Amino acid sequence: MNARKIGAAAATAVAALAVRDLVQKRHALQRNFPVVGHARYLLERIGPELRQYIVASNGEERPFSRDQRTWIYASAKEENNYFGFGTEVDVEHVQGHAYVKQRTFAGPLPDLHDPQAPLPSAKVLGGPRGRAKAFRPASVVNISAMSFGSLSGPAITALNQGAALAGAMHNTGEGGLSPYHRNGGDLVLQLGTSYFGCRDADGGFNLDKLKDVVAGAPVKAIEIKLSQGAKPGLGGMLPGAKVTPEIAAIRGIPAGQDCASPSRHSAFGDVDSMLDFVELLAAETGLPVGVKSAVGDTGFWQELAALMARGDRGVDFVTVDGGEGGTGAAPRMFADSVSLPFRMGFSRVYGTFAELGLTDELTFIGSGKLGLPENATVAFALGVDMINVAREAMLSIGCIQAQKCHTDKCPTGIATQNPWLARGLDPASKSTRAALYLRTLRRELMKVSAAVGVAHPALITADDVEIMNGDYEARTLAGVYGYKDGWGSLGPELAEEITALLTVGPNPARKPAV
Repeated sequence: MNARKIGAAAATAVAALAVRDLVQKRHALQRNFPVVGHARYLLERIGPELRQYIVASNGEERPFSRDQRTWIYASAKEENNYFGFGTEVDVEHVQGHAYVKQRTFAGPLPDLHDPQAPLPSAKVLGGPRGRAKAFRPASVVNISAMSFGSLSGPAITALNQGAALAGAMHNTGEGGLSPYHRNGGDLVLQLGTSYFGCRDADGGFNLDKLKDVVAGAPVKAIEIKLSQGAKPGLGGMLPGAKVTPEIAAIRGIPAGQDCASPSRHSAFGDVDSMLDFVELLAAETGLPVGVKSAVGDTGFWQELAALMARGDRGVDFVTVDGGEGGTGAAPRMFADSVSLPFRMGFSRVYGTFAELGLTDELTFIGSGKLGLPENATVAFALGVDMINVAREAMLSIGCIQAQKCHTDKCPTGIATQNPWLARGLDPASKSTRAALYLRTLRRELMKVSAAVGVAHPALITADDVEIMNGDYEARTLAGVYGYKDGWGSLGPELAEEITALLTVGPNPARKPAV
């Protein structure tokens, strides 16, 4: 009897759905094929998951292939991250693959078995310009800018605690410094065009508020965000569904309304006034100050380098973001076709400073899918001093690449403000995974450096990596990107200093393993 009732109810529901489909005029597919037409929308909704686990091969899916995700997941769980039976890359025919040239003999090398995998920056951040709070970053791998609002509170907490455990830094993102950023990790405070947390009633920059924020948190540097790779020249957008009362209070904006950041800054309008702004922030806080930008028109970089060559003003670091970088939400056109990919964009920026002999005077930071050993190695060979990781850090704490960041329906509770979804993320366990991932990536970079015969990835040069064109042609990075002799390399004094720091006696940048 119960089975009959259930069957009758199910039949009634199907019949009602069929009638509804036949009557509605919004979807032609459902009107022509009632009931079964819904299967198309279901398959479309779970398409990313189906491609990940059923359709795509280990190496073809984007943004991150199954092999890349597997390496990150295994590293974050301290599992076996090796791969067996040889490469799946079609090395005989593939074009554009990078290969590192190992050396038979090596100079002094660091301890590759330290569980903390300490790998400090080869440069002192803010040192060349004499900033009062200049310092040597303890990790060349740090967590990139992801705001609270774009990510959930538990996700930010996990990343910050993970950064603390790994001795890395955590960029706040342009959404302001939240309570979730105050879990032990050193911070880079990002200032976007809306100056969240440091703004006046009209949305302009407020220096006194900035000084209060810096004084009340472990802020080690300030990054002025000019643009980002996934949506350059567009400004940020936080959908109203994610603007909770808590976020509104932190940012100083109305709750429940879309939060659109301007595409450009109001505190300065050209390179000259930008450098005045940089020097003001550095003088008032004592902190190193830099800029983050995607690369499009190179006129900006040429003018910046020319003004810095005078010696009286300058940024302490530049963060170059590649067009392949990620974001919580962006128009497809901007994500796909605006701003240069990292390797091309960074090489142009680096070359601009190299022409004027300025590369040892500032720190170069790279971002945009650099949280994988092969991509990071190429970045260091091109002249990067540190890298920032974002989506890879998200993967380490449980992201499954569902690509629902813009919907507030992230199934793993990372890119959402939905309390029910966010509660599924346990910061205590995920912070350990984030730390393990950061350490593992540093260790991989140390191993690659040792294979090349040098003590630090910043000592890998543009001649140590070749780009293959099938099995019949290869060109060094220097040749591909037009580097001149010595470009991409540290100056002799910096090279000697970092080699001695890593290979002689105790490492002052080293923190005890947790």
